[in-house]
Amino acid sequence: MDSAAALSSGPVPPEHLTFRVPGMDCGAEEQLVRLRLEGQPGVLHLAFDLPARTLVVTHRGDAAAIERQLAGLGLGAALVGRAQGTAAPPQAEDPAGQRRVLATVLLINAALFGLELTAGLLSRSLGLVADSLDMLADALVYGLSLWAVGRAAADKKRVARISGVLQLALAVLGFAEVVRRFTGGGEAPDAAPMLAVSFVALLGNAFSLRVLAGARSREVHLRASQIFTANDVLVNLGVIVAGGLVWLSGSAWPDLLVGTVVFGLVASGAWRILRLSR
Repeated sequence: MDSAAALSSGPVPPEHLTFRVPGMDCGAEEQLVRLRLEGQPGVLHLAFDLPARTLVVTHRGDAAAIERQLAGLGLGAALVGRAQGTAAPPQAEDPAGQRRVLATVLLINAALFGLELTAGLLSRSLGLVADSLDMLADALVYGLSLWAVGRAAADKKRVARISGVLQLALAVLGFAEVVRRFTGGGEAPDAAPMLAVSFVALLGNAFSLRVLAGARSREVHLRASQIFTANDVLVNLGVIVAGGLVWLSGSAWPDLLVGTVVFGLVASGAWRILRLSR
């Protein structure tokens, strides 16, 4: 009797909720999920698998509340499995090393933002200006990741809201400039600096990928950032192609088209971040 009573009054074992999240395909979405769930009552650990687009939430609390929080992000999260367990959630092997890696890619993205923005304004290239804002968006995500360690959930949401508003405002200004140039003709950008600077940005993102890859086997959280940066490499290649077409044709249209696409990516990322403030 006494033994049974002791067992019944013991701590409730944690529950592992497995979610399929179709819209979680890069580090930006992982950051949204982390900011939404970390610090929530009862949440013990989050385990991400971006290639499989799944998330395991280890918790002692209200499973329905966790489902509602994920549904509010609009990533299509669906609960596909649940199990009881007693194992402690795994811990990061080297938190200080993780911060160093994130700080490195933050500095790279911040430097590339300044370089591309300056070159884009001087060469009249909307593609470079748009890519610089994409770099700024990345820097904000990495900076938020570093700043948010150990912070309260309300602080994380406040900074996420500021970041999202800033990104969205810059994207709107970019779209306005695209419309102005489309309707007013506009001189073709200088293709030489456009090609040179976008190639430097490509090298910078490639170096970021190498830095992140060194931590991939130790920390799944950094694998998300690696995928995020891999997407930036594709954007850099798009700007390089546009620069080549501007050089061959002498037309501003390739630059305007790639600028429109990248401004759209920045606006989409801003909208995802703003969901956190709801």
